[in-house]
Amino acid sequence: MRAMVLDKPRQPLQRRDVEKPRPSKGQLLVRIATCAVCRTDLHVTDGELPDPKLPLILGHQIVGHIEEIGEEVNLKFKVGDRVGIPWLGWTDGECAYCLSKRENLCDRARFTGYTIDGGYAEFTVADARFCFHLPDRYNDVEVAPLLCAGLIGYRSYRKTGDARRLGIYGFGNAAHLIAQVAVYEGRDLFVFTRPGDRTAQQAAKKRGAVWAGGSDELPPEKLDAAIIFASVGPLVPAALRALAKGGIVVCGGIHMSDIPSFPYADLWEERIITSVANLTRRDGEEFFKIAPRIPVKTETETFPLEQANIALDRFRGGKLNGTAVLVMNAS
Repeated sequence: MRAMVLDKPRQPLQRRDVEKPRPSKGQLLVRIATCAVCRTDLHVTDGELPDPKLPLILGHQIVGHIEEIGEEVNLKFKVGDRVGIPWLGWTDGECAYCLSKRENLCDRARFTGYTIDGGYAEFTVADARFCFHLPDRYNDVEVAPLLCAGLIGYRSYRKTGDARRLGIYGFGNAAHLIAQVAVYEGRDLFVFTRPGDRTAQQAAKKRGAVWAGGSDELPPEKLDAAIIFASVGPLVPAALRALAKGGIVVCGGIHMSDIPSFPYADLWEERIITSVANLTRRDGEEFFKIAPRIPVKTETETFPLEQANIALDRFRGGKLNGTAVLVMNAS
């Protein structure tokens, strides 16, 4: 099968013909239709995340159809079903975290496109327990970004509780999607972009933000919660200064630059800083119920599989018009 392979961080992916995988017990063999490109893919290729499986096939926003079913797979799946494969690819199911409904923190967890081969290829195998049926409303390109930007964004959003005044720092893929959920649920949305980025600020207002400005500005009123999607550590103290008493800052990325020191007074009065790690199956089940009702709309730009390096380079340079989605059978 065709695949784009990472041999070593900070090097381009290599186009290779590799052996088609076979499903083991509990696994599905999936013929991949699309795979969206995530910022985490950049973190892996740029060497910012430690100890990836090498050589590695990247990609964890995978959409495809089941071609073969391994032994002992739940009867909810059948050959031909369309499924989505997310970042969390396997957990042991028996540790204290798994048994307390915190499987996203499992010490032995494996991750698609990082410690398990992922979706920059024509086929992949995946643990059936961590695959999702996808809403019929979306085609294969539209639904791909929901599998990470959507799911991690949704988990970050849910951690803000019932906050009425919600701030979002960084208006990339996840923020575009979660802004739609927040507006649908009646939140007052405040969006922070790079200083001077009027284009992104106007886009935020079109999504329903009541205010949009630079990350160096304070909002016109104090926030009940803020989500930081940008991987920029100095945004944490900036967000704290924008919070009302008892507010929460949620760091929604897997990687972030160092957080600088800040006065204790900015944290006092029961403000909270928390992070989001991975996702749970419950997050996916909830999000894929609500997304079609809103409906959450994705903006995408497609690339054939062989142009994965171009998609990554354009993502790194901020030159994409939407989420990059690799299409396996692009004409």
